[in-house]
Formats: sequence, C-alpha cells, structure tokens
Amino acid sequence: MEPGPNDPAAEIFGLTLRQLRAQAGLSLRELGKRALYDYTRLSRAERGEILIPEHQVQVLDDVLHAGGLLVALRHGAAASVPSVVVGRCSVAGSGPVILDIRLPGGGSITMSLSRRQFAQLLATGALSSALPASRNAEDGARAARALDEPARLDGEVLGYFHRALDEYYRADKMLGPRRLIGPVLAQIDVLDDLRRGARPPYADPLLRILARYGEMAGWLLQDSGDLDAAANWSRQAGEWAQCAGDVNMAAYMLIRQANIAALADDHAGVVQLAAAARRIPGPLDPKLIALALQQQARGHVRLGEHRGCFTLLDQAAETLREHPDVTDQDAPVYLHHYDLRTLTEQSAACYLAAGRADAAVTILEDTIAATSSALVRDRGHLTSKLAVAITRTTQPDPARAASLGLEALNIARDTGSARIMRELRTLDAQLTERWPGYPASRTFRDALAA
Repeated sequence: MEPGPNDPAAEIFGLTLRQLRAQAGLSLRELGKRALYDYTRLSRAERGEILIPEHQVQVLDDVLHAGGLLVALRHGAAASVPSVVVGRCSVAGSGPVILDIRLPGGGSITMSLSRRQFAQLLATGALSSALPASRNAEDGARAARALDEPARLDGEVLGYFHRALDEYYRADKMLGPRRLIGPVLAQIDVLDDLRRGARPPYADPLLRILARYGEMAGWLLQDSGDLDAAANWSRQAGEWAQCAGDVNMAAYMLIRQANIAALADDHAGVVQLAAAARRIPGPLDPKLIALALQQQARGHVRLGEHRGCFTLLDQAAETLREHPDVTDQDAPVYLHHYDLRTLTEQSAACYLAAGRADAAVTILEDTIAATSSALVRDRGHLTSKLAVAITRTTQPDPARAASLGLEALNIARDTGSARIMRELRTLDAQLTERWPGYPASRTFRDALAA
C-alpha cells in the first residue's frame, strides 16, 4: 500500500517498526529473513513510504514481540490516523524526546524521536489519546509543509500552535509537568526553526507565540524542580517578547523570574524583579501591575518587612477591584484568571511567613473547597500548603497535617510536581522536630522516604 505524502499513519508505523527492530538488535536483512519479507520493503516502510500488508504485519509483530502494537497501528492506518497510547513522555536538555508506548497486550516499549519528528506527530493528532494536540489532520499537513518550506508559514499554522498551547495550559492543571515538558520543548524547537525563516507579517506574531511557549516551558520546569532551566527559559521568553514588542509579556516574565527567585530563597531578588516589572515602559495591564505588587509583597515578608508586605497586598487588591478584567485580550493567559480570590489564596504564604498561621489556614481551606476536583495538581499543592500551615497554628493538629500530607504526596508522585514535594519536605521537618514520637509523624516520614 502506497501512502500519500506526509501520511501520519505510515510515519508512525515506520518509526515504531524501526524502534522495535533496533531494540531487538536485528538488521533489516535479518528481520526480512525471519519474517519472510523483502527487506527493501521493510526499509521503505520504516521511512514511511509504504504500509506493509496487514497479514504480514502480524508476522512482524510476532517476530519483534511487539505485543500487538504493530497490528493495532496498522489497523488504525486503514481508517484514519492511529492513536498511540503514551505512558510517559520526557526530554533531557537538547536530547531526543523519549516516549513509553503502551502495548495493547500489556507492557510497553520505549521510543526515541527527534523533537522535529515528535512535533510533527503532535500536529497530526496521533498522540492525542495521551497528550494535548490538534485532532485536525489538515493541521498536521499544514504544519509539516511549513517546517519543510518556511515560506508557507501563515495564520493557519500559527493558529495550530495557539490551539495546542491552550490545550497544554488546560492539561497542566490536571497532569502536572511530567507528561508535558517534552511536548512543549519539542514545539519550541519547531517554532524556533520557523522563526529563522519568518518574514512580515508573520514574524512578530510568531515571536509572541514563542514567548508564550517559553513561558510555559519555564513554568513546567519550575514545577518539576529544575529552577536553573526554568529561569533560563523565562529569560528567553522575555527576550522573545521584547523582540515582538509585547510589553505585557516582557513584564510578566520578570514576575515569573521573581517567582523562581522566591523558591531559590533570593528574597531581595524577588523584590527587585517584581519592582522592575512595574517599571517597564509601555501600557501595562493593571492586573499585571497588581500581580507584580503581590509578588513584591512576597519578597518583603520574607525579608521581615511585614508592614510593607501587607501595604502592597492592599494596593494589589484595590487595583483588582478597580480593574477586574484584562484590558488586552492578548495579555498573558494567567492574567485572564487572576482575580481577588487568587490574590487572597496567594496571600496565605504572606500570612504564614508573618506568623499568622490561623489566617493562612482559613484562606487555604476556603480555596480548596472552591477548587474543582479535576484540578488535581492544583489541589495537591494547596493541600500540601494547608498541611504545613496547620502545624504552625495556635492549636496545631499533627494528625490532620500528616493525613493531608499523605494525600498530597500521592498527587506529587503522580504529577511530578516538585512544588508539592518542597512543601511536604517542610511538613516532614515540622512533624519530626515538634512531634518526633507521634505515630502520624513516623507514618508520614516513612511514606515520604519510600
């Protein structure tokens, strides 16, 4: 069967066949002998040029111990783009994207793809069963053509990347960073390739999208605990935003860097970066200014400047009351959801640092009650912060704190969220120091160490 050009089904089948053959340690000739099939046609199939007949695929599946994966992919190719079930997706540094593909009969295989190959598969929707992507096959074909011929870059291609990013934002709140870092970095590589050949009127819009992907990469890496990489991507995103003339995103990236500085315990840096965001020349959205005030307050309270902290929080609240909506619909995504309730939830950290743990507990309990159960990672982070706050109240309840800690620990392990783990290590230190012989303390410590 001769597939059409850029056929995603043939591409996926070929990539999988090559990976299985390599893992089996077989050459094309050796596989051809064992499967009684022409090795030259196997070579063409691996390149995505042809689709092997279905009856022959069963033989290949048996020889390569593929557990039905090749058969499932070939059946899917007969109708539409096959859907690959991904158990894990990761990428390290500038290396390839690593996929754990679940086999229909149980077990899994590991595939290594270039970021370009991976991004093309994302565009086709072939990975949509497990990862955010467009399900529109035309999107995939258009994006693939633009990669091969940058002059084909147009509003439709940019629209695909916008839609994919929206899916990443939604998925992050449920999945956390582990399954999303690889796809986002792969998309950035593709966009950066397109940037090199982009010309007006698409150059600036492409840079704006790149800045948003860079911001997302920084956030995911921060949530996974890689603060150095998070800071680097945040600075890169700010540079792309400056090149595009996007002052709101440029200022927002300074706030994001302030957030990373807080996790690195650089409290003076938090104040300096947040203040710098407010000074960027240009028409800044009032909600962004409120966010900068809130972030600056976070730095002041950790420096022991409690009065300055709560003065800034009051200013942020007043700004949000006067400007409940963004003034620019292209403002950073977070600003569209940033409101007085979010500010109140974020202020819990300031109350806790200022020695007012009871107020922090009330805020966090109210926030958790109002947070959808579908937002798994967000609820896990809030729960871990609540557990820590409970240990510092006027009437601490170590049993409840430990129970909440165990709940958050399961979420941290499922999502790969280092932010949750950071809070849980603080909780463990509190329980061990203040209630070392308490059964709940030992249970939590054992679970954390497991």
